[in-house]
Amino acid sequence: MAAATSRTGGLSVVTTEQGLPTSVRIEPAELHKDPAILAGEVLRLCRQAAMRAGVARREELRAAGVGADIIDRMNLPRPDDLARAEYEDDSSAGAPGSWMRSV
Repeated sequence: MAAATSRTGGLSVVTTEQGLPTSVRIEPAELHKDPAILAGEVLRLCRQAAMRAGVARREELRAAGVGADIIDRMNLPRPDDLARAEYEDDSSAGAPGSWMRSV
């Protein structure tokens, strides 16, 4: 399981590794948004949480001694894949980039 939170903190999700939400928290202020926009943000956060879970799984497997070639065949996201996705999400939302995220 992994979590993702919107930049404002008004939305957060917890998902499985496949991105299926197990928990969604929506602050009342977020409910004033257009439903399609709100749904899009929830889906984006689900994808982001799934990527985080995949990155964590990759690290767990590596730490357990699984070979890099086997891990690569599993198509798990890498940390730079997650950073790129977060950057693209920020760019498409018109949000300022973070100095903590590099691509």
